[in-house]
Amino acid sequence: MATSEIELTINGHLQRLSLDPRTSLLDMLREHLALHGTKKGCDQGACGACTILLDGKRINSCLTLAVMHNGAHITTIEGLANGAELHPLQAAFIEHDAFQCGYCTPGQIMSGVACLAEGHAASPEQIKAWMSGNICRCGAYPGIVSAITQTANASR
Repeated sequence: MATSEIELTINGHLQRLSLDPRTSLLDMLREHLALHGTKKGCDQGACGACTILLDGKRINSCLTLAVMHNGAHITTIEGLANGAELHPLQAAFIEHDAFQCGYCTPGQIMSGVACLAEGHAASPEQIKAWMSGNICRCGAYPGIVSAITQTANASR
């Protein structure tokens, strides 16, 4: 089978890969680079568990092919912290118990980081609207909204 060569900067590191052109961005991260923090939930773009930042914008990595993003910069949950220092939103998730089982947490955090960067964290209502693509089956929504609110207030 023919493969495609791509180069991506993932969490600050240049990666050169030879992939089946049908490989999703999610499967590339998990199966080819062993970055298992990005979760495979529904594999249909409905749950948000696979949310990553692609060139600074949040996307569901299950819905796009890796070869479509040659030269892109990707940030996953593994690349969010600065060494041992958690990203402020990661620390706020812990402080506000914004998770239960933790399966959706990486996608929630990545979407929350984007929500903050996009300026969509002015109120709990706005946060809920802009985070609506990320599902938490455990119902940790109050903690998630509180964590994003705290992080937004701290950066103002």
